[in-house]
Amino acid sequence: MRILFIGDIVGSPGRELVIKNLARVREDARADLIIANGENSAAGFGITPKIADELFAAGIEVITGGNHSWDRKEIMDYIPHEPRLLRPANFPPGAPGRGLYLGLSHAGHRYAVLNLQGRVFMAQLDCPFRAADAELARVPPDVKAIFVDMHAEATSEKQAMGWYLDGRVSAVVGTHTHIATADEHVLPNGTAFIADAGMTGPHESVIGMDRGAMVKRFLDALPAKFEVAAGDVRLNGVVVDVDEATGRARSISRVRFPA
Repeated sequence: MRILFIGDIVGSPGRELVIKNLARVREDARADLIIANGENSAAGFGITPKIADELFAAGIEVITGGNHSWDRKEIMDYIPHEPRLLRPANFPPGAPGRGLYLGLSHAGHRYAVLNLQGRVFMAQLDCPFRAADAELARVPPDVKAIFVDMHAEATSEKQAMGWYLDGRVSAVVGTHTHIATADEHVLPNGTAFIADAGMTGPHESVIGMDRGAMVKRFLDALPAKFEVAAGDVRLNGVVVDVDEATGRARSISRVRFPA
């Protein structure tokens, strides 16, 4: 089973690239399942029902979220009724939606997607490690392919989650920082790991935002309106090859489109 994960989709440039080219990317990756982080897909902040529906229609099977999951108020009524749109499982009780999805791939293989959010330099949510334990206990034993989006700022926290779940899930892939890392590898007990899958959006930018406003903010520390940039739009992500019988990852490789 080959899982294509698309790194944080940023604004209309990222969405348009995905929608126009996903069939080709799927074919090139020989992907059986496509997952994407979409929490920045609405002008860089949040996701709307319309955008979620467009991404699902394009061929993405599951959309994960993060700290910007709630930036668009209209998502509050949508997410409880769309199980394929996840938010981090370690939000406190009472938050709408869910952090775990159980599905069936096009090839007929059952799988699970788990969304978690870190706490280092981020909001102090419930413990993502204990939340992972609780959610994995809900996964039926016959579901072997388990993919985890660990949405976190600190690479140390992402690495810790990789080691914590090694042998219990197929992959732990980091999101949130929008900068692809070069540490993709399979851990000793069969879990694929990368600290960050990167960003799908304009790379002639500062993490997807107009570089002029971002640089100015660093220079004068004054409030500034951030808008999505436009230049050098690329898709970043990873492909994880999973043994359907055991759930162990055979390999993980980075994806960049256009290459």
